[in-house]
Amino acid sequence: RMVHTEERPEHTMKKSFKLLILCVFLTTPWICSGATSDLEKEKRWSEQIVDGLVVGESVQLEAGDTTFMGIFTEASDGPTGRALILAHGMGAHPDWPDIINPLRSDLPDHGWSTLSIQMPILANDATLKDYAPLFDEVAPRIEAAIGFLRDQGNQTVVLIGHSLGASMAASYLSDNGQQGIQGFIAIGLSATAADEKMNSALALEKIRIPVLDLYGSRDLADVLRSVKTREKAARKAGNADYRQLEIEGADHFFVGMEDTLNRRVYGWLKTNFEKQPR
Repeated sequence: RMVHTEERPEHTMKKSFKLLILCVFLTTPWICSGATSDLEKEKRWSEQIVDGLVVGESVQLEAGDTTFMGIFTEASDGPTGRALILAHGMGAHPDWPDIINPLRSDLPDHGWSTLSIQMPILANDATLKDYAPLFDEVAPRIEAAIGFLRDQGNQTVVLIGHSLGASMAASYLSDNGQQGIQGFIAIGLSATAADEKMNSALALEKIRIPVLDLYGSRDLADVLRSVKTREKAARKAGNADYRQLEIEGADHFFVGMEDTLNRRVYGWLKTNFEKQPR
């Protein structure tokens, strides 16, 4: 039984005073700011990226009251109706040199337009667990990206996430259904139990679209530790289109193995979504 009680003014004042004291003594700024994305940092990233952008064009997307950056690169031979959304890892940006830039720059040569988007971020000293509240900001950004790509005439949209971006993408797909996304590529996905939103194993139990769970043999401990857990979660979902693939010699960022990463990702995309050979 639910009982509605109206909070008395003195209780509200006490709680406000406690929060004030907490904010005075804690040195972590995002606790007192409501744990939202660092928009100033996003702006700095955006300005730096635009100045040095070689491949693709900067676009501004709207997620509610928040404007955020994306980098759109059309398929090299013109529109194909197929596109990718790329979600970077913790504290990074849409043109991050590891994973994100190689994929967003190379895959258009294989007939896939790419839209790399700015995910919610915090200050550099934030921990992984500090990012849990930011998962609530993910859905509007991904949906804005889907809308943008649909306006470009893309019927097939696949979501690619790296590291924390993969966890955010998995969480989005589990909470919002998969109507707008036809496939999911998770690179360096972990399954931390520190917070339910961040537990990708729980998310995989609800995802039934084709999934490529890609990781390196030298990946982070959290990624390697959860390999069997992730596979078991996909089986629980009854997802016959889930594939787990280890790349021998690759670390969490596929340093020096960018070509291998691109080939593996495109090979899976071609097998699952290209009905006619290009």
